[in-house]
Amino acid sequence: MKFAIIAAGEGSRLASEGIEKPKPLVELQGVPIIERLIRIFVRNGASSINIIVNEQQPETVKFLESIDAGCELNIVIKSTPSSMHSMHALSGLLKGEKFCLTTVDTLFHEDEFARYIKTFEEYDGDGIMAVTDYIDDEKPLYIATDEKMEITAFCDIPTAETHYISGGIYGLSPKALDILDQCMADGTHRMRNFQRRLVESGMKLKAFPLGKIIDIDHAEDIRKAELFIAER
Repeated sequence: MKFAIIAAGEGSRLASEGIEKPKPLVELQGVPIIERLIRIFVRNGASSINIIVNEQQPETVKFLESIDAGCELNIVIKSTPSSMHSMHALSGLLKGEKFCLTTVDTLFHEDEFARYIKTFEEYDGDGIMAVTDYIDDEKPLYIATDEKMEITAFCDIPTAETHYISGGIYGLSPKALDILDQCMADGTHRMRNFQRRLVESGMKLKAFPLGKIIDIDHAEDIRKAELFIAER
């Protein structure tokens, strides 16, 4: 399976709060968060890892070029206006087989992630999204599901059918890339609108709950993430 990491954000909130390192190089227990993701992906069978980094992050590119990833590592250097555009910049590298894509600041417990990947590998539908009922996000994307955990909608506000929010971990089949191309062609913006298009296009998507997923957006989140990792 192919894996991908979106690391093209500016990390402006961290910088404004005194964090000097680019977000991908912020360390948790002495390991940069982007390296942590790479190691987890390799341990979960990555055939390749494909990463987009913005043009203002030469330190991140230099770091990625210096490590022995343990599998094929492809780096795209491009500044983009949104995660959806970053995904599109990576899409040429993701064709041909299932892929799992995350943002660089997405933190999860590896044992839960391994179960998610195994389930996705065995799934005959179009995709599985990792979700959580732990809400610590400024603008969460709520996910509506039916009794079989099939995703029926992506919502900006909670409803009676939304028991989870998006965890920022997307397991998709190559079919999703065609829909991504359509979104780019008609001027759609934002990853959540791309996800809505997946449902509208009739793709069979399931939700897979993880206990807790944390994003690093603020300086205080670093300490929170350290404690989260230490739980295991």
